[in-house]
Amino acid sequence: MQSHESNRLWLDTYPEWLPADIETPEGSILEAFLRSADHYPNAPCIHYFDHSYSYRQIRQWSLRLAGALEHMAVLPGDRVMLIMQNIPQAVIACLAVWMRRAVVVPLNPMFTGADLKHYLDDCGAELIICQDDLYPDKVALAVQGRDKIRVVTSAPIDLLPVDAARPAQFENLHKLSFDQTLSLLALIAREGAETTQVLKPAPEDLAYLVYTSGTTGPAKGALIRHANVMHNAVVYEKACRLDHGDVVLGVAPLFHITGIVGHVAIAFHLGIPIILAARFEAGETLRLIQKYGATFTVAAITVYIALLNHPRLKQYDLTGLQKAYSGGAPVSPATVRKFYEAMHLTIYNIYGLTESASPATVTPLGMTGPVDEQSGALSVGLVIPGHDAWIVDLDDPSRELPPGQEGELVLKGPGITDGYWQKPEETAKAIRNGRLHTGDVAKLDEQGWCYIVDRKKDLINVSGFKVWPREVEDVLYRHPAVKEAAVVGVPDDYRGETVKAFVSLTEEARAQRSVSPALLIAFCKERMAAYKYPRIVEIIDELPKTLTGKFLRRQLRGR
Repeated sequence: MQSHESNRLWLDTYPEWLPADIETPEGSILEAFLRSADHYPNAPCIHYFDHSYSYRQIRQWSLRLAGALEHMAVLPGDRVMLIMQNIPQAVIACLAVWMRRAVVVPLNPMFTGADLKHYLDDCGAELIICQDDLYPDKVALAVQGRDKIRVVTSAPIDLLPVDAARPAQFENLHKLSFDQTLSLLALIAREGAETTQVLKPAPEDLAYLVYTSGTTGPAKGALIRHANVMHNAVVYEKACRLDHGDVVLGVAPLFHITGIVGHVAIAFHLGIPIILAARFEAGETLRLIQKYGATFTVAAITVYIALLNHPRLKQYDLTGLQKAYSGGAPVSPATVRKFYEAMHLTIYNIYGLTESASPATVTPLGMTGPVDEQSGALSVGLVIPGHDAWIVDLDDPSRELPPGQEGELVLKGPGITDGYWQKPEETAKAIRNGRLHTGDVAKLDEQGWCYIVDRKKDLINVSGFKVWPREVEDVLYRHPAVKEAAVVGVPDDYRGETVKAFVSLTEEARAQRSVSPALLIAFCKERMAAYKYPRIVEIIDELPKTLTGKFLRRQLRGR
């Protein structure tokens, strides 16, 4: 049987400055923003390429857009789809939606029209706010035959000064307008159009309906409340030692839970700026880190790899980025060493899910996560303040396992979702007695450090023996020629399943043509048990991933 509360072994390992529990701030994300706008009206809220927008300016634009939503009869609880890259209008739209006590449904701009139609059917939104270039081929298809749905569009350059030089990624961009849509720029440019009544959300109100990444199955809309987000914003503040002097590098997509909590919410909570640059480009990101003195970020490991491999890396001063965290996929010890040697940058592991409103475990700033002796995996940190965690048997979830044993990670706390949108069966499977069954295989050691072994569904069964992809991937990452590695199980007549690795190589290794699948198989064979090393290695140019750096193993299995 699971105990009512976990033993919280991690509390004894916490640094003395990290509290065991956190009191969630009163109010909503909107109120956090409004407080900061009152306290720091002239301070920068958003840095966008070479232009900055103050808290006062963002508040004014948000109030005007909220006024437009009021005229459109957007009501509390209504869902509003938001389909944008990391541009200021995405932040303004969120604030305006919350001023109506409505719910933001952020979606990936890379989705197809058919994808958007599916999400529209699921969430029942009657208003879409999107980038103008997404309308003709995607959004128009999704809303076809739905006369009640209104669409507001905006171009990524709408808020840039007219006479300013365009950022390189927008050199060939043309602003678009459509008879069937409203212009966000026109709505926020009207003086005196501010809403007459800001409907402040309650902490228990839905802030977001965030769809899971769907790497292991159909996406589900996790219910993320203002209280979930604000609690975990304070977790970031305390565990990463953030204050009003910090600058957030906003490279995680703002439609993803990391961007929502680890960028937007923490910035609003502390009254600090976010650096945005539409879509991620390594060279431009390096320039903006130096220009604005970025100090904190949470990013996929793929972002750090792109920065590390950029040919002009040495031209930039990144020494201010001392609070650099990586989530999405655990970082291997070998990768952490590479970054420190090349950039003098310490990357701290963090782990979370959409359902946990970003962080579930975190490596407190200044601490070094240990490496698991058995698997060689680097810890993803300690369970965050105010939360409980258990490791339960994979076959019998009612049986709690002691420290050191692998099982499914179960979480409970104020950051955890209470369900999925209109999916009672999925909710019942994942959340039992208020506890989130993550589907991730993990273990906790005697000091409370957490190690993510792998996804429960990704287990490879080789002749009756368990092989976790993460363990094989960590060995592959030790080879200097390996840039990225993802491991899956494939059918095998003799073993049932066998281990197959997909690998991308560094630029140097590709140029030298000195690395073959046979060489990598031999490398693993020397370092792993006979049933664990990959029998098949396929070298490909790029591994398919979500925008947050998670490998799309379903695509790899289908190759």
